[in-house]
Amino acid sequence: MLRKTRLFTPGPTPLLPAAQLALASANLHHRTADFRALYTRTLADLKEFVGTQNDVLVLTSSGTGAMEASISNLTSLGDKVLVLSAGKFGERWRDLAKAYGCSVDVLSAPYGETFSEGVLRARLGPELRALYVQATESSTGARHDVEAIARTVHKSAPDARLDVDAWGIDILIGGSQKALMIPPGLAYCSVSDRAWRRMEDAGSPRYYFDLRKERKAAAKGESAFTPATSLIAALAAALDYVRQLGEGQIAVGREALIEGAELCAQMTRAAAQSLNLKLFAPSCPAVALTALVPPSGIDSGKIVTAFRENFGAMVANGQGEMKGKIFRIAHLGYYDYLDTIGIIAALEHVLAAAGISVDFGAGLRAAQKVYAEHSAARQPAYAQR
Repeated sequence: MLRKTRLFTPGPTPLLPAAQLALASANLHHRTADFRALYTRTLADLKEFVGTQNDVLVLTSSGTGAMEASISNLTSLGDKVLVLSAGKFGERWRDLAKAYGCSVDVLSAPYGETFSEGVLRARLGPELRALYVQATESSTGARHDVEAIARTVHKSAPDARLDVDAWGIDILIGGSQKALMIPPGLAYCSVSDRAWRRMEDAGSPRYYFDLRKERKAAAKGESAFTPATSLIAALAAALDYVRQLGEGQIAVGREALIEGAELCAQMTRAAAQSLNLKLFAPSCPAVALTALVPPSGIDSGKIVTAFRENFGAMVANGQGEMKGKIFRIAHLGYYDYLDTIGIIAALEHVLAAAGISVDFGAGLRAAQKVYAEHSAARQPAYAQR
């Protein structure tokens, strides 16, 4: 039987065809008028995509590069920082802060869980220089309530949407291989006025990830160092696609992307529960992905392998101490209804092949019901004649 390779991992995610074409055909030098025009437009579109009035910069790196930049540009040796950690990426924040000589206070929650506002409030104090947290902990499928965290930190006013400016988020980071539907290799970050002021007295060393250099270069339509020109072209195409989704408005298209991910997530969770699979982060599930616990006695690595060998579908195993204990199915980016139906159908067969009693179609029926209810709610109401 023909097998097409399909990604259902939370990064990289499936590539947008228009972005693939732009990636393949890009033949630009980065110090030319053509590239400056493309880069300037892409940075402006990214601001609308993020939903901010702050500067948005692009770095040729993975998201970890922007994570490092947010520490090296805002802290000095010995500064006290608070890291909220409940997974592998929270632990990465911890390790990065320690690498720059910060005094790191770690507020931990068990994998698959999140943080209580009361416990967080007790860890805050005037000596705290910065707080770092992963919005979606993709290693566990948990989503942290960034709005509540920001409100607690700032003493001011859970959704998949991040209101960067209203919540007072000083640096927000994203990677090209997630919702933007292009390959890994670019990180972007929005930077607030407060963060720019902080950089002037931060003493940590920085060179490639000096955000001030990038800001100065971006004002001229350039990057501080040689950019990944083909990826920038692909990013521009992806943002054009988001604009088309929103009928000319990137912000509206972004909402359509989020709504699509939410629907795929709801369908997947309903299907999993109908198949007697346990959700790993039931109290704080992410929209970007769903983490599932395999049936008792089954290593999740075998499930991952069965998806790949039988259907060409790439789902993700657990990371670190969760390897073998959970598997993860992504929803963000270039996924739709048929992708979700297909992975649920494959899941039923994977479970059956592992010796689990499966009522074939149970997961699909549950997912179809979610979709039908969603579609009915979106239908316009017509007056009866």
